[in-house]
Amino acid sequence: MTVASELLTIERQHHAGSFSAIRQPVLSIEPGTGTRIAFETNDASFQQMDEFRDIKKVTATRNAVTGPVYVEGAEPGDVLAVTVHHIQTAEQGWSVYIPGAGALAKPMGDELWVRRVPLRDGYAYLTDQVRLPIQTMIGCIGVAPAEGEANTIIPCFRTGGNFDVPDIKPGATLYLPVEVEGALLSLGDLHAAMARGESSFIGIETAGVATVSIDLIKSFELGAPRIDTGDEIICIGLGDPLRESIRAAYESLFDYLVVERGWDRHDAYIVMSAAAHTELGGPVGSEQPDPLHPLRAVGAITVARLDKALADVHATRAPWGRARV
Repeated sequence: MTVASELLTIERQHHAGSFSAIRQPVLSIEPGTGTRIAFETNDASFQQMDEFRDIKKVTATRNAVTGPVYVEGAEPGDVLAVTVHHIQTAEQGWSVYIPGAGALAKPMGDELWVRRVPLRDGYAYLTDQVRLPIQTMIGCIGVAPAEGEANTIIPCFRTGGNFDVPDIKPGATLYLPVEVEGALLSLGDLHAAMARGESSFIGIETAGVATVSIDLIKSFELGAPRIDTGDEIICIGLGDPLRESIRAAYESLFDYLVVERGWDRHDAYIVMSAAAHTELGGPVGSEQPDPLHPLRAVGAITVARLDKALADVHATRAPWGRARV
């Protein structure tokens, strides 16, 4: 760990393939001070895939997260607020096909495939004729669960995981329910670009540095993760089957309006019916997969989104149930 004024940096060697309460924190911070933390992430597993062209020879941690950070005063029943300020990518990213993973597994076949993707001048150069603007995001982020370990690949949990939701980007704040003392925040799996839904199980993966700040909301029972992009409120629903994840996301957004913000339930119902949109999150599911098919998702992640300006119209309370000024 290095310290420079109000910036703390966690080097990439402090990484793991799970979120767990037994991991020792790399640093401890006081929330709400504006202190920024730069998480360095690595792409060692993709480098090994490129070198060996054999997934069985990859020994580096896949989908590694850097951390954890102990948040002073965080207790079960609180909410951690993580604001993303900046994401700096490496000079190259990766596209890979892992046999058996993603919606294109059948036509792509049984051979591992890897391509280096140059990242320069604000663009990701996908082919010799196609380039797309770099749109950075954090794919995997979370806090420690109350029991056991939460894998960083599959599935997702209420405390976080491999969401692969493009809205976890600079300018956004992610809210996570705290289940252990200190929360123990870790993050990784940075992307230079990613299609919504990540149906191929991969975006343009990259090493880099994600800079965030942390705040704490005391004594608020948040049932599932939430994102505030500045323009939209987004609620994440987990469930099996898919319809259950849709219900969970939609109910979470309904509770945000009615219980938290003070809307009349009928007003919330009609506005959501007209303006609250749902879509799939990442492809990793919400339940533990069959051990024989570890990359075959069970359940789903759904996001429900609503324009923040609409959410304010009938609100009698500020977010988190506070009195509206």
